[in-house]
Amino acid sequence: MPHGWIILDKPLGLGSTQAVGAVKRVCREAGLGKVKVGHGGTLDPLATGVLPIALGEATKLCGRMLDASKVYAFTVRFGVETDTLDLEGRVIAESPVRPALQAVEAILPRFTGPIEQVPPAYSALKVDGERAYDLARKGAAVELKSRSVTIHSLEIAAADCDSVTLIASVSKGTYIRSLARDIALALGTVGHVIMLRRLKAGPFGIETAISLDKLNEVGKGAPLENVLLPLEAGLVDIPALDLGPEQASMVRQGRVLTGLPHTDGLHWARTGTVPVALVELFGGAATVVRGFNLSDVAE
Repeated sequence: MPHGWIILDKPLGLGSTQAVGAVKRVCREAGLGKVKVGHGGTLDPLATGVLPIALGEATKLCGRMLDASKVYAFTVRFGVETDTLDLEGRVIAESPVRPALQAVEAILPRFTGPIEQVPPAYSALKVDGERAYDLARKGAAVELKSRSVTIHSLEIAAADCDSVTLIASVSKGTYIRSLARDIALALGTVGHVIMLRRLKAGPFGIETAISLDKLNEVGKGAPLENVLLPLEAGLVDIPALDLGPEQASMVRQGRVLTGLPHTDGLHWARTGTVPVALVELFGGAATVVRGFNLSDVAE
């Protein structure tokens, strides 16, 4: 079974679950049999860009990818707000106000750093056991609680008289549609997102992403290696911990390693080039957080 990452440049209109299905189909067509596949963070059908898709043992890292920071480019059109806060919804508010570029520049510091935001009614969050978007589609009034998120950076990429395109680096849980709504309201107008593109998810940037056509080539006989990044590509943001054969055996058994001279925090343990486990170091002791079943790979 293959283990690693396919970074898809998700096209417009394709859902994240559909993208996972496409990878599974390609693996079957390539004769790889049943491969475990998961994605590292939902991307709306109306959004494009970086969608990390994990194969095999890399699926154990999907949770880390969900928690990772993301970078988005998005365009806010001023003067119209929709119920979905994007192009899909019906118009619920209009304003003649079109803020000047200087006004947009001046407001951005208010939306940088730790902020509070209310998620969109059309979101996958659950309210009393039901998805918010299902309730919203039924016409129910959806009230979601404000949540704390962090906007690491927020910059203007382009602007015209009706819209502005921004680049935002954000923490997990940030809704770009809510950010766009709140920026527009702070500028004395309303707005909605007309373009949303994810440029980075965790360590994976758009430069590593492949098209759906490139993915489909694997099902027609192209080597999987052409599009598959190694499992450890999802771990480059944390330090590696090199293990000897005996230490690797202990970690695979879930035992604690002691007497290590490394700094506290999360590490990925390896023997040679083979990932063994995610481990948490504290006071010189390494405890297994998540083991990788890659012992069948030559070390």
